[in-house]
Amino acid sequence: MSQSMSKSTARQATVRIEIRCTEEDAALIREKALAAEISVSDLMRRAALNRKIKTPTDKKLMASLLQLGGLQKHLFNQMQDSMTTDLSKQFSDVLVA
Repeated sequence: MSQSMSKSTARQATVRIEIRCTEEDAALIREKALAAEISVSDLMRRAALNRKIKTPTDKKLMASLLQLGGLQKHLFNQMQDSMTTDLSKQFSDVLVA
């Protein structure tokens, strides 16, 4: 690859592959691509090549879980001076749940 050519330019998808499917399957494929916020072509490539298809929901859920974990750690640290055995058990129960 020459230095003037970007990586994305060198790997541009130029070959077209057509598939046949039912209207129902086509609708489901389009819905999955829309939910993942990727093109149908990208969805089909990832599925065929066993690559991960991450949905925005997964990313948002993970961000929320990380935020909640951070808040719990903050609360735990703030309560260290007044921590009782019962409170400590409650924090532990939440972590294991």
